[in-house]
Amino acid sequence: MIFEILMSKNKLSVDYLETRKEELFRIIPELKNEESFDQKSDWHIYDVWKHTEVALSYSNYDFEERLALLLHDIGKPFSYQDDGEVRHFKGHAEKSAEISKEILERLKYDTYTINRILFLIKNHSTIINLNNIDGTNIDLYQKLLNIQYCDTRAYNPEKMEPVIQRLNKTREKIKKFLWTNLKDENEER
Repeated sequence: MIFEILMSKNKLSVDYLETRKEELFRIIPELKNEESFDQKSDWHIYDVWKHTEVALSYSNYDFEERLALLLHDIGKPFSYQDDGEVRHFKGHAEKSAEISKEILERLKYDTYTINRILFLIKNHSTIINLNNIDGTNIDLYQKLLNIQYCDTRAYNPEKMEPVIQRLNKTREKIKKFLWTNLKDENEER
């Protein structure tokens, strides 16, 4: 059912996701904790659930990306630190991955898919280290970059521009990396 919801439209909209919210909450009750959970941050203008919906609305038509985005902040209600009027979420990616692992196993996803989704969740807010990319995982890092764009586009608009600029630089470095490696491979032939 999750596949049908996440992949039923080429471009997901917040309105569409809102109409399917109760179904998603029945399948993954842990998502309900995101609803109305105030992030209390200059970086965020939405509660965690609305942030998730907005991030998903920017997603590619790719199940792994969409599933990772659906679960990427599921740990926020369990990993926050209040600092006066401001809320921090140190360790939320790890907590989200921990909760997501239980969910994905309960929903009987295969180990390969679980590992890929958990990688995307754990790293959704981590600067991509190009030294970790090779020919075996480039597709995963491209998905991670797409997820980071989607996540950033669901931020407070006043805060997103520097992050988008950093992601654009990362995208260019990945393109250069691919070009260089493909060129090297062709020359070896």
